[in-house]
Amino acid sequence: MKETAIVYCENNFGTMDGKTANGLVRNSRKFDIVGVIDSTKVGMDAGECLVGEQNGIPIFKSLIHAIDNLQIIPDQFIYGIAPSEAFLKIEERNLLFSAMELGMNIVNPLHEFFTDDEEFIKVAKQCDVTILDVRKPVPKKDMHLFSGRILNIDTPVVAVLGTDSAIGKRTTSVLLEDALLKRGLNVAFIATGQTGLIQGAKYGVAIDAIPSQFMTGEIENQIMKAYENDNPDIIIVEGQGALSHPAYISSCGIIRGSRPGAVIIQHAPKRPHLGDFSYIEMPTVKSEIDLIENFSKAEVIAVTINHENMSNEELMATISEYEEDLKLPTTDALKLGCDKLIKSIFDAYPKLISKQKKVLFN
Repeated sequence: MKETAIVYCENNFGTMDGKTANGLVRNSRKFDIVGVIDSTKVGMDAGECLVGEQNGIPIFKSLIHAIDNLQIIPDQFIYGIAPSEAFLKIEERNLLFSAMELGMNIVNPLHEFFTDDEEFIKVAKQCDVTILDVRKPVPKKDMHLFSGRILNIDTPVVAVLGTDSAIGKRTTSVLLEDALLKRGLNVAFIATGQTGLIQGAKYGVAIDAIPSQFMTGEIENQIMKAYENDNPDIIIVEGQGALSHPAYISSCGIIRGSRPGAVIIQHAPKRPHLGDFSYIEMPTVKSEIDLIENFSKAEVIAVTINHENMSNEELMATISEYEEDLKLPTTDALKLGCDKLIKSIFDAYPKLISKQKKVLFN
C-alpha cells in the first residue's frame, strides 16, 4: 500500500519550476498524492489544471487548509518546486518544520541537504520523523568510475534527450516505458533526476548532484544493475538539461555513461528562450540533433513535442513540418500517445518485434 503524500508547490504548479509536483500529479508509483499546496490555484483539481482531466487531487491554499480538509494527515510532505537557485526561503523552512511537527516525513529534492542541517536534524528527531534528501549522493568511496562494462551488453539503450531543461523528457520517458510494457516488453527505466526517483523509479541517480568525474560511472552502474537484475528487452534513459545548454553538463554525462544506440529528442517549438536564461535563445531541434549525433554514436530516431503555448492546429502543423523537414517521426506523447515512438524503436531494433509477439501471443 502506497504512503500518502502532499506536495508543496506554492505559486509554481503547472509551471517549469513546478516540474516535481507536475510529475507526481501525472504519475506516482511510490506515493498516493492526496493534495497539492498552491494558493494561486486553490480549489482547482490538480489533474484538470495540469492536463485538462480531473484526477481527484485537490489544490489547497496552505498546509493548514489541507489538514483541515483531508481526512488524514499525510505520511509525507514533498517539496515539489525545482527553483534554479535550489535553496529554501525562510518561510518555506518554517513550513517544513510545521509539517514535521504534524508528524509528516519530509521528501526533499533540492541541492540543499536537510540532513546536513543541525536544526532540521533536531526537529526531525523531536518529532520522530524522517528526512529523505533525494539528491544526496553516496559517499565518494562508494561511487563508480566508468568501467566499460556497458560496452559488452547488447540490450537496446534509448535515451530521451531534449533542447532545454524542464521540457518534458521525463514525462515522455515514463509514457514510453508504460507503452512498451503494454506491448509485452520487459522495460528498464533509468531515472536521472530527482522527480523520477520520487515517482518511484527502480533504478537511477540524481546525476546533477554527482561530481563530474563519477557521472559516467554512476549512470553506467545503474544501467548494469538493471541489466543484471532484470534482463530487460530495452532500457530507457531519462535525459537532463540539454547537450547544448551552457549551464548544465548532465546530458554529456548521461550520453557517455549510457552509450545509447538511439535517441528521442524533446523540443518546445513555442519556447523562445532557455527556461531560466531569458537572455539565451532556444536552439533549433535540427541543431540539437546534429550536436547529439556528432557527440555520440547514437542516431536520433524520433522527435517529441512539448505543446506549451500551442493550439492543436499549431501542434499538428508543426508535426507535419518536422516530419517533412527532418525526415523523422514526430509526435506529442502526452496528447497523441507513443505509437510513432514505438515504431521508430522497432525500426531501429527489429529484434524487439519478435519479443513483443512472443509475450503477447504465448
